[in-house]
Amino acid sequence: MHPQLSDKRFVCREFIQALDVCHTSNWKRLTGGCNQEKAALNNCLRKESIQRSNRNRAEAKERRLKTEQAWRELHEDD
Repeated sequence: MHPQLSDKRFVCREFIQALDVCHTSNWKRLTGGCNQEKAALNNCLRKESIQRSNRNRAEAKERRLKTEQAWRELHEDD
């Protein structure tokens, strides 16, 4: 399984459950019968990762703008 699933239990829950159910059958798991479920989970995790990156980038930009504004205000009196 994916090590990063510990914090994704709410985001991709249905995909995780589908893969877990599929993995109960050792035959399917060993012969590639769970590949569709795993691909769907990977797609869900990829989408969540992209959304998180975009959100972090936007927050960092806001913090950077606030910091630059604070520096401008600090140096206005110079």
